[in-house]
Amino acid sequence: MTRPWQIGFGVVLTALAGFVDAVGFIRLGGLYTSLMSGNTTQLAVSLGHGDPLGAVLPALLIGVFLVGAVSGGAISALCPPRWITPAVLGFEGVALTAALAMAVEHAHVGVASLFLALAMGTQNAVLAHAQGFRAGTTFITGALFAFGQKAALALAGRGPRFGWVGDASVWLALLAGAVAGTYAHGHFGIAALAVPACVAGGLCLAASLFTLLHRSAPVSSIKI
Repeated sequence: MTRPWQIGFGVVLTALAGFVDAVGFIRLGGLYTSLMSGNTTQLAVSLGHGDPLGAVLPALLIGVFLVGAVSGGAISALCPPRWITPAVLGFEGVALTAALAMAVEHAHVGVASLFLALAMGTQNAVLAHAQGFRAGTTFITGALFAFGQKAALALAGRGPRFGWVGDASVWLALLAGAVAGTYAHGHFGIAALAVPACVAGGLCLAASLFTLLHRSAPVSSIKI
């Protein structure tokens, strides 16, 4: 897969993470399905207040996210390099579809949120660094910090004039995805999860077709 395609996939996946996180945040009353730093704080606050029951869900979300990260890493290690992206996206699509099915069946997130966290943990194995910035991941604080650093260097004439664009696009993708998720949830309720499930499935299909049509070009992580 060529670098522009990798970057495009990464930006779309970041938006997907924002969409899923917004829906999860609304339905879980302040917990996250992709941003584990927030859940870690919630876990710590519950424990600090002596509320072990309140700590259960954030702890489960963190644990399942970790399982997803391990699963994504295992898929990357076991798959032929050119099939890593389709395989990881396929796993993510299945997890998102399972979350949608459970949420629609029971009319609340509940266990479905764990499948969302599983999908988001897995997603981070799809792509690595692309052109000096991180795309397709579910953690954005680093991208926002890098955006600020590179913007400062550009203003000082010590770095590329547009070196900040990649990190800015990643942050904006998460923001746009979260806005879209909030809007979709407001109109369709929990059925809005069909959108990220379809997006992940579509990206998996596109990556598979790209791999089949370009047999000599590996579909794998870009490391620069």
